Amino acid sequence: MQIETLQNVPKTEAKSYLRIATISSKTALCFFYIGTDNHSIKFLTDSFKSGFSANDFESAKKMLTGEEGCAVDAIIIDLPYNEKDLKAFYFFLKNRNLDNIPIIYNGHHLKNESSVQYDLIDDVIDLFNWQFDFYSKISFLKKSKEYVYTRTKSRVKVNPEESVVKRVLDIILASILIMLLSPVFIIIALAIKFESKGPIFYNANRAGRGFRIFKFYKFRTMEINADKKIDALAHLNQYNGQIDGVRFFKISNDPRITKVGRFLRNTSLDELPQLFNVLKGDMSLVGNRPLPLYEAATLTTNEFVERFMAPAGMTGLWQIKKRGKSEMSIDERIELDISYARKASLLYDFWIMAKTPAAIFQKSDV
Repeated sequence: MQIETLQNVPKTEAKSYLRIATISSKTALCFFYIGTDNHSIKFLTDSFKSGFSANDFESAKKMLTGEEGCAVDAIIIDLPYNEKDLKAFYFFLKNRNLDNIPIIYNGHHLKNESSVQYDLIDDVIDLFNWQFDFYSKISFLKKSKEYVYTRTKSRVKVNPEESVVKRVLDIILASILIMLLSPVFIIIALAIKFESKGPIFYNANRAGRGFRIFKFYKFRTMEINADKKIDALAHLNQYNGQIDGVRFFKISNDPRITKVGRFLRNTSLDELPQLFNVLKGDMSLVGNRPLPLYEAATLTTNEFVERFMAPAGMTGLWQIKKRGKSEMSIDERIELDISYARKASLLYDFWIMAKTPAAIFQKSDV
């Protein structure tokens, strides 16, 4: 590894930012690291061909104002979360037409944060446990932002007026459903509390439209710390095959599910709290299911970008065509998502919603 102090930097600020270059690397892209962790810098220099490092946002701004801003492929933030500073940095990039650069936050700093502004960043990763290809990941994020801003290369067509109508309908219908179903919310909450210790609701980061990350709500249907048992149960995954590293995870008769949770899943009642995601604008009533980050991180090649061009939804093609069917392949799952993204319209949404009640009750425990 070779580290050189940047030229034209005042001596008093020389320690604030560095040019980092690796002699041999896996990824022919340039990173911009904001932080002070030597282990993170070592990991990035082992993964990228070249990069820059700044100790804080102010130092980063000074660097990006120069020619370095044009060469950077991804900005990786490894600082304690501060919404005010992050927002100021976001608008700095936007004002200088640098907002096309993906912004990635080290998830280590977000584990205990309850109000993270995920619309200011493009992805969250754990630098200490990253196991995927950075080139594909960053290339995907760049293409995703390009598709979102220009819409010129995608077969996904967006009608702005129809999008506004869809949003208004989402707000109206979600509000009505929350009021009508409030007694059901209370009954479910009491049942969950009566059966097992732990929170009533489950929330986790999910990737939605444009790979935007948000807090996703459900009624808790599993025992505590169920996410930590994924590796131990990997041999039961119904998606046995992989496509170029693509990973989905779902198993039949999941032993982590509680008795109340199994009933909630089989009747889709566990999904009701997502009505609040719809009100917040994280999701729509109809769209593609938002994905756990460990799944979304594997959908990084060009052919998968379009599935993230559709809004995240409570129901969609997957629910009405294949929900609860264990024979579904990864190919079919992705094709359904891309198909919806290309065909999406208000009439199509109404057709899917009309078909949804028949798909609510599933026979298989998956």
